[in-house]
Amino acid sequence: MGKNKVKSSMPQSSPSGFLNRSFTMNSPSTVDSKHTKVQFFLKNQQSQNRAASVNKIHEPMDSVKGKVKQLCSLFEPGKSSSSSSNLPSPKEPASKPLLRSTKSMTYSSSGFINPSIRLPGTEDRIVVYLTSLRGIRRTFEDCYAVKMIFRGFRLWVDERDISMDIAYKKELQRVLKVKDVTLPQVFIKGKYIGGADVIKSMFEMGELAKILDDFPRRQPGFVCNACGDVRFVPCGNCNGSRKMFDDDEGLLKRCFECNENGLIRCPACCD
Repeated sequence: MGKNKVKSSMPQSSPSGFLNRSFTMNSPSTVDSKHTKVQFFLKNQQSQNRAASVNKIHEPMDSVKGKVKQLCSLFEPGKSSSSSSNLPSPKEPASKPLLRSTKSMTYSSSGFINPSIRLPGTEDRIVVYLTSLRGIRRTFEDCYAVKMIFRGFRLWVDERDISMDIAYKKELQRVLKVKDVTLPQVFIKGKYIGGADVIKSMFEMGELAKILDDFPRRQPGFVCNACGDVRFVPCGNCNGSRKMFDDDEGLLKRCFECNENGLIRCPACCD
């Protein structure tokens, strides 16, 4: 009996009491306070992200405006000098950007660039040494750009592709007196002009059009029917095989009328 009394005096745990305890641990008031704290945190996070994004937008705009003002000051020396006289003299930067003059790369009224370099027998034409191979992308793009500039003037150009005939490369090396030549190289009326940078700058400044006024123009869309403006056709003597049969000796011999690729200059457009 004593043991039963002791047991009855101790509190009994029931499922309802466990549920009540869990309910008191997560009461509605505590849940609401946690919810408000989460909402407050999210609002602060969004406001911080919005402020950071606005700063990121304004920073590049300010840097771009500063660069534009610097470029404008380079092209307006008079205005910059007058404004600098009124304003207090700030500390000058250690190095100022300098613009490279294009006078050394363009045609002047006194004469062509490097007039001492001549290409004999081409006083009546435009000669462009180039390549049609795409091995080096920059070289191919420069050659194509120069070719399109001259075609825009509807002029016939003596295009000498060194990838089609190795003799043109040797000829250019002999004229320029250098071993490693860069392409393209342009000669007008037998006089050396320069490469792609020179032709592009002369074209943009309008100097190239003045030089080319004396040359006759072709019909728009004119293309050579014999070679398709490639300037080369297969050799008619050996049919491009570079070999001929000698009836007297009964042997195959090298054809001396074509180049190493079995091609000859187009007789229709390259006479």
